[in-house]
Amino acid sequence: MRAHHGGNVWQSGRPGDWLDFSANLNQEGPPEWAKAALAAGLESAGWYPDPEMKAATAGLAAHLGIPEECLLPTAGGIEAAALAAGLAERHAILQPTFEEYGRLCRDHRDVCALSGYQPEPGECLWLCNPNNPTGAALERGAVLALLQKLEGAGGALVVDEAFIHYCPERSVIAAVAAHPALAVLGSLTKALALPGIRLGYLAAHPAVICVLKEQLPPWRLNCLADAVAAALPGHEGDFERMRAVNAKRREAFAADLRALGARVSPSAANFLLCDFGRDMRPVIEALRGRHILVRPCGRFPGLTDGHVRLAVRTEAENKRLIAALGEALPPYDPVLK
Repeated sequence: MRAHHGGNVWQSGRPGDWLDFSANLNQEGPPEWAKAALAAGLESAGWYPDPEMKAATAGLAAHLGIPEECLLPTAGGIEAAALAAGLAERHAILQPTFEEYGRLCRDHRDVCALSGYQPEPGECLWLCNPNNPTGAALERGAVLALLQKLEGAGGALVVDEAFIHYCPERSVIAAVAAHPALAVLGSLTKALALPGIRLGYLAAHPAVICVLKEQLPPWRLNCLADAVAAALPGHEGDFERMRAVNAKRREAFAADLRALGARVSPSAANFLLCDFGRDMRPVIEALRGRHILVRPCGRFPGLTDGHVRLAVRTEAENKRLIAALGEALPPYDPVLK
């Protein structure tokens, strides 16, 4: 069975008819420079893309601050995850987390906490940082210490940094050149609010990148993704502003959710995991009737049908959801908490 994901605005009507809190995208939408890059990219649609992805690789490498030989552009973060799954035979996955890891890593065991974790020989551990759906994020030093532990056991570490633009100080991508046992996955989908162009990357030691390149077909990036990747350098200020706006809105949104009786987990990303202490499935259906989508989290290990993940959107949209939740939720009883 395929994993369930947010962002299913195709279930009925037009995509724009939905107010989508289930997909964690930049609230402001695509920046103007990215829109301009998309328009320019269309001019290349009459030719096959560059099979070596030279411009995209250079743009991504400059944006991420790593050597080009350590980088492989991919058709979204999910292709990067699929490639990483082939780097080892045995995997461990820190739960709860993105469901696709388990589907891609057929031979894996779930790890519920890092405290006391002992890697098996040759095991590859998967870590999402910041984590989806909890929003929790490990400090850079803690991730590197974990890498050292895995290297000592002959294992490896895959770190998915799909939401790292919201806390770049926690990134370990700069370490890939010196550590063949480390692979870092990423995506521009969230920060640029462009999920439709499928732009991601896998960063690893040059020897690992060379092996992966030999296994892959050409033309993995289309002309639009290629153009956006090439245009990334020089727009760091946009990402800084995005982080500041998101942090302010996230805190206000969390306060409003707590006022409704929800337990809100601390988050370093652009979404919040909320525990309402009751079965939220009827509430989710009521919201869907209003064309509002949220992400139920009862399928994640360790979470319940009372858990819901909510993207941070604009102030007006966040207020609209709070009002809808206030009407759909049963009266709050603190005894139940």
